[in-house]
Amino acid sequence: MSSDRVRYDRATAHLDAPLAVVDLRAFDANAADLVRRARGKPVRVASKSVRCRALLERVLARDGFAGVMGYTLEESLWLARSGVPDVLLAYPSADRAGFAELTSDPKLARAVTVTVDDPAQLALVDAARAGREEVRVCLEFDVSLRLLGGRVRVGALRSPLHAPEQLAELARAVARRPGFRLVGLMAYEAHVAGVGDAVGGRPVHSGAVRLMQSVARGRLAALRAEAVAAVRDVAELEFVNGGGTGSVQHTAAEDAVTEVAAGSGLYVPRLFDHYSSFRARPAALFALPVVRRPGVGVVTVLGGGYPASGAAGRDRLPAPYLPAGLRLAPREGAGEVQTPLLGQAADDLLIGDKVWFRHAKAGELCERFPALHLVDGERVVETAPTYRGEGRTFL
Repeated sequence: MSSDRVRYDRATAHLDAPLAVVDLRAFDANAADLVRRARGKPVRVASKSVRCRALLERVLARDGFAGVMGYTLEESLWLARSGVPDVLLAYPSADRAGFAELTSDPKLARAVTVTVDDPAQLALVDAARAGREEVRVCLEFDVSLRLLGGRVRVGALRSPLHAPEQLAELARAVARRPGFRLVGLMAYEAHVAGVGDAVGGRPVHSGAVRLMQSVARGRLAALRAEAVAAVRDVAELEFVNGGGTGSVQHTAAEDAVTEVAAGSGLYVPRLFDHYSSFRARPAALFALPVVRRPGVGVVTVLGGGYPASGAAGRDRLPAPYLPAGLRLAPREGAGEVQTPLLGQAADDLLIGDKVWFRHAKAGELCERFPALHLVDGERVVETAPTYRGEGRTFL
């Protein structure tokens, strides 16, 4: 880790902090590991976890990656207009202007697939139509773990479709409705893909998560296969998408799944340190400058209040990474305009030195910085704009 700090400091010596970097060697190694774990099935890149077109293009140019998973309709259309030929919008939209554009542009209609889980979403598209282009549709299936007859539910609150017959009913509704074509199915196992099972210092919790995930995986494969069969009785499917960074190898092993999704595994933020099934290298970091030395064992850096989304907690805060041995002050945390850091390592830091941090989640870091400095060894080889740097803030 100390050698990494030397590299990053040398690479950015000519740049003032705050700034953000992506270590390209780590990024590429993480991409290769995702492909290895996908066992020959294509990996669809989750754009919300990258939020930088240059890096989306870099990973899509690699063997083993195909397509983007978008997070808003506006973003999906923007990516399609910029040349991405296959964008799956993974979340339902109420963007009427976007649907008007989608239904009136043949290029966009070929490139973008929208996700639905309710007939009312189809009606919204029809109400917004400005043209006759056919809309490509993906259904989302809820694969949460349900126990005790459904009284206990583990998983993200997403699609209301949790039985294959419900999914088949919606598939028939799509097939009957002019102007739509059912092409895909998505089933995201958040309780497996997005929950770490090896949290340091919490052996009981980690053991409980591993047990839950083992039970969930056992039921998941059969449920997903049944759902896919039910939909294929109605329509031919081009793809069946599942998984996430934390479950790539398990999801790819299912015969019913044709592709897996991943994104966070490229940058590897803090929340992805706690998995027993894989190890990856932190690739995305941000640096803040030391601006005060309030006392022994304390320095203050500029900025830092970049909490991640989700239920509030310390695990959603960024964490000092390099130099090792620094920690947030318990009563202040990561501050709006300044962040005090505690630890013996503080006494070796001078005014103007950089402290390197890791964000809790992946692409959300890019909402704080207009550019990512791409580091190879001890050099910045390119400075790539983030979505924000291109003037795009989709959420």
